Amino acid sequence: MATAELRPSNLGTREYWDGVYEEELQNFKDFGDEGEVWFGQESVEKMVDWALENVPPRSDLSILEVGSGNGTLLFELAEAGYPADRLLGIDYSDGAVSLASSIAETRGCKDISFHLCDFLKDDPPLLEDGQVKDDGTWDLVLDKGTFDAIALMEKDNGGKAPVNDYPLRVARLLKPGAYFLITSCNFTGDELQDKFVTPATGLQYQ
Repeated sequence: MATAELRPSNLGTREYWDGVYEEELQNFKDFGDEGEVWFGQESVEKMVDWALENVPPRSDLSILEVGSGNGTLLFELAEAGYPADRLLGIDYSDGAVSLASSIAETRGCKDISFHLCDFLKDDPPLLEDGQVKDDGTWDLVLDKGTFDAIALMEKDNGGKAPVNDYPLRVARLLKPGAYFLITSCNFTGDELQDKFVTPATGLQYQ
């Protein structure tokens, strides 16, 4: 579905996600429930399998997840052999960051970094190893439903859809030859290519 055809929804608001993660954080504290795996565990496994095949673990690899939620995808990558201190998740919901950080402690993955960051406005923080921004920063950037949620945001006062800024913001974070891996339930592969594979981003489809 083209982004112009999507109607704004509460799924595109920070208030909605703050409410979701506030409840899930309390459930985790009370019952140890890590919360919902968005798109299901199978989608997580498919993304991990793709990463292992195309960007296998190594000590200097840098991986960023945009909209990391409860951290499930990054935890699975760590279990698959990716160094935990090379994994970083960002989310614009403080509850999501708190939940993921709390789960990381119980899973023995405290070296995974989770940070509060509004990706459409701010650059993600760097890994704590002297990582620099020259020629891109990340070897792999991941998105599991974040583009979908952004596509449901209201237009700004100038009539511009926030989702239109997303592909270029992703592209400028990638090192030469790096990868962007996205999972979506609202867009087909062709529709995603139309959005991300453009002269402006310089991205190519694989």
